[in-house]
Amino acid sequence: MNRTVAVTGLGVVAPGGIGRKDFWQLLTDGRTATRAITLFDAGPFRSRIAAECDFDPAAAGLTPRYLRRMDRAAQFAVTAAREAMSDSGAEFPPDRPDRLGVAMGSAVGCTTSLEREYAVLSDAGRLHLLDAGYAVPHLYGFMLPSTIAVETAWACGAEGPVHLVSTGCTSGLDAIGYGAQLITEGSADVVLAGAADAPLSPITAACFDAIGATSRANDDPAHASRPFDARRDGFVLGEGAAVLVLEEA
Repeated sequence: MNRTVAVTGLGVVAPGGIGRKDFWQLLTDGRTATRAITLFDAGPFRSRIAAECDFDPAAAGLTPRYLRRMDRAAQFAVTAAREAMSDSGAEFPPDRPDRLGVAMGSAVGCTTSLEREYAVLSDAGRLHLLDAGYAVPHLYGFMLPSTIAVETAWACGAEGPVHLVSTGCTSGLDAIGYGAQLITEGSADVVLAGAADAPLSPITAACFDAIGATSRANDDPAHASRPFDARRDGFVLGEGAAVLVLEEA
């Protein structure tokens, strides 16, 4: 089977633009969303800048019950997926939910929630033996990057193939390629494909500080991300999500 794949919908949660229209405006205006980190105290770190999303879960329609179990990256994924579904004009869930699949990419999974819970269980790292009695019921889900794809599937009523692709910085591209393959081979008729990451946490900052990979242009965050400049001194961490609706043409 060799079917043609079409992109029929797009959803975005990005720094400086929640939703595809606002994000496109940011790009066409030539503005940057890089700024000093506000999500945690970055004072002790070498790099103290990042591209943060001004994300309001309530405005995105996520209830407190959703938020209790969903990592920030999963919140981004579901929000982007819902926009993509609306943008496509297709019916969700479809008549054949078993023909609707999900292929999501993530480099670091549910890092934000996992680090938060570890800090609680270990008393901020002071305890070597952890008391599981203090763990939240959803801790196991935070340990599995696939939780992001599962949450997306639940949100859109997908009962077909559901996959999480984690190949570092290319996770999103690989997930879209995998989603397209599901359609061309006949395993699905519609696939929500994209990626979500929310890596802005102390453990991530510490890891990239240790290898000297992130920019030290803390006094000029607007110009810190300059990969093709002779004065570049590292990349800038960011967060967000983007989801495409792929359909058999």
